Amino acid sequence: MAAGRVLEWIDKAGYACAVGWSASYCVTAYVGNVQFTRPIAPGQIVEAHARIIQTGRTSMQVLVTVEAADVRTRRFIPATHCILVFVAVDEDGRPRAVPPWSPSSETDQVLHDRAEERLAPRRAIRDAMQQQVYSDQGTTPRSVLRFLAAPSDANWGGNAHGGTVMRWIDEAAYSCAAGWSSESAVAVYSGGIHFYHPIHIGHIVEVDARLIHTGPHSMHIAIHVRSSSPRTPSVLTLTTRCMSVFVDVGSDGRALPVPPLPLSSEEDHRLASHARELIRMRSELEPLPLEHAPAGDL
Repeated sequence: MAAGRVLEWIDKAGYACAVGWSASYCVTAYVGNVQFTRPIAPGQIVEAHARIIQTGRTSMQVLVTVEAADVRTRRFIPATHCILVFVAVDEDGRPRAVPPWSPSSETDQVLHDRAEERLAPRRAIRDAMQQQVYSDQGTTPRSVLRFLAAPSDANWGGNAHGGTVMRWIDEAAYSCAAGWSSESAVAVYSGGIHFYHPIHIGHIVEVDARLIHTGPHSMHIAIHVRSSSPRTPSVLTLTTRCMSVFVDVGSDGRALPVPPLPLSSEEDHRLASHARELIRMRSELEPLPLEHAPAGDL
């Protein structure tokens, strides 16, 4: 199952949870550290569980876990999990207060504390990504998708679903990764997905994916989503940015070696160093204690 489709399911589950808690229209503000730990095969049963684990004045952190099972055994095995941040907004699109949430069990408290601990590192990762400049000085491979946001992409607020935007991100990133390795490339990680502005239906969408770093078996791809009115196609506004990691999978399911990425310009070297710094920053995050969160509670 393509990672982009799984990301859509994650967003839908998280959105339903956030709307149910806030009794308000909500927008996706952030999706972080989606680790695809096992593939989901076509025909499997999929369950997505979502729960509130922290609230701010207008925001909600939602933990979503995805499990999959063979239809014959119905034994569900975790496939991925992540934290999403949603912001409640009023009829004019302005942030509105949400009911405060407090832990009511040991499980709640552990997850709440871990979510609180991630606030500062998340801001640091966001700032590090915002500081980077991507220009024509870069020489590494890119894939650019350009199209109009269709009515079928709309949520009831009249903008593109966050999950739909994440599917576009995955499609562009896959195109870039497959071009460097093979069509067997698969996403194993997507994170630092920050949503800055909505994408209006009927507007131009440009999804720009650039390979910026390779490891022995990995490809790190920076993705930027921009949008504009068809009346001003050259005035593009950044709406979303993130980083995805792909591997090339062999017939035995193991990651194959990938060709090292040549770095020719100063920008190439800077962005490769940036990718390595993000790896370091992510490695310092404490994992979510999912052993404290049985599926029945999610």
